[in-house]
Amino acid sequence: MNEQIVLNNVGSYETPASVREYTGKGGYEALKECLTRDPESVIREVEDSKLRGRGGAGFPTGTKWRYAASRKDTAYVVANADEGEPGAFKDRLIMEGDPHKLIEGIAIAGYAVGASHGFIYVRGEYSHCLNLLDEACADARKHHFLGNKIAGSDFCFDIKVRAGAGSYVCGEETALISSLEGKRGNPRIRPPYPTSRGLFGKPTVVNNVETLATIPAIIAGGSKWFSSVGTPQSTGTKLFPVSGAVRRPGCYELPMGTSLETLILTHAGGIKKGKTLKAVLVGGAAAGTFLGKENLSVPLSFEHLNQVNAQLGSGVVVVLDCDTNILDVLVGIMEFFMRESCGLCVPCRVGILQIHRLLKSIAARTGVSEGDINRILSLARVMN
Repeated sequence: MNEQIVLNNVGSYETPASVREYTGKGGYEALKECLTRDPESVIREVEDSKLRGRGGAGFPTGTKWRYAASRKDTAYVVANADEGEPGAFKDRLIMEGDPHKLIEGIAIAGYAVGASHGFIYVRGEYSHCLNLLDEACADARKHHFLGNKIAGSDFCFDIKVRAGAGSYVCGEETALISSLEGKRGNPRIRPPYPTSRGLFGKPTVVNNVETLATIPAIIAGGSKWFSSVGTPQSTGTKLFPVSGAVRRPGCYELPMGTSLETLILTHAGGIKKGKTLKAVLVGGAAAGTFLGKENLSVPLSFEHLNQVNAQLGSGVVVVLDCDTNILDVLVGIMEFFMRESCGLCVPCRVGILQIHRLLKSIAARTGVSEGDINRILSLARVMN
């Protein structure tokens, strides 16, 4: 099954911000369908689809919506577009290539949880996305898909686009909420979770861009169809941004459960320059794991990656060839976190510095001792 759900129209628009072009491809029909149903049935449809968050944690989307809706209070919907993970570019592709699909997904979420306001929190470096989303929201208001009495109904909902300031930590949902409130973007202690006390102290649904862009297809095709794609525990398709030593780097949308080997060899074209594979970093820098050639057959799903002590994370895949020094890659990752750590928690603030120092010390020597490895693992356990 190679059917695309999220990226099916990317690259086909002359003007991606145009409502007319989007509706010409069936856009906003899912939103109009929702407006003929009660919010509870929309939440149930998303629950039955078994859609899990595409930002990294994999939390069931319908469950999150139900928690927020159950609070019976003013609610907000926030699209987390603060895509700062090294190697990640899937959300940017959606925002640049099909912004109205994201807007439609946010509006559906707003209807389901009883919200009247939504936000798209965009990474500050994504200036083109910011401008494009502003244009798309303005055109959606013009055509009555945002604002008052959407599509002739009693539903009123609007979206504001906000830019981050380049802080990696604001990709964490509570830090993002702090930033949206005009405060320093530091993470908050949980509980309470955003679904009970989030933006301005109100119930808030924070979903990743890819998650929200999947919603219109679930409403249009039905939960039974969507859950038939992928694996029983990881339904639907997933976007995999592939970079590194491959012939065709890019973002590939494939059914959950597709093997790592199929992604790298078939879709990304294999290792470039005739070299051999050394390792693959799956899941990104924060949650990522280096997998070797012996793991190429592993299906890319939440449950199958857990079986090899790895995580799907945001779906980032970085391919390393035989000439790559993995120690250098690790040093680079720790230097990234040294720059981006908010410094709020001592284990992270101090642990990153100590691990970086140990890695640099190992790199300066000809070998690594068991003591070095144990110290690094001990620090990592404390930080986790």
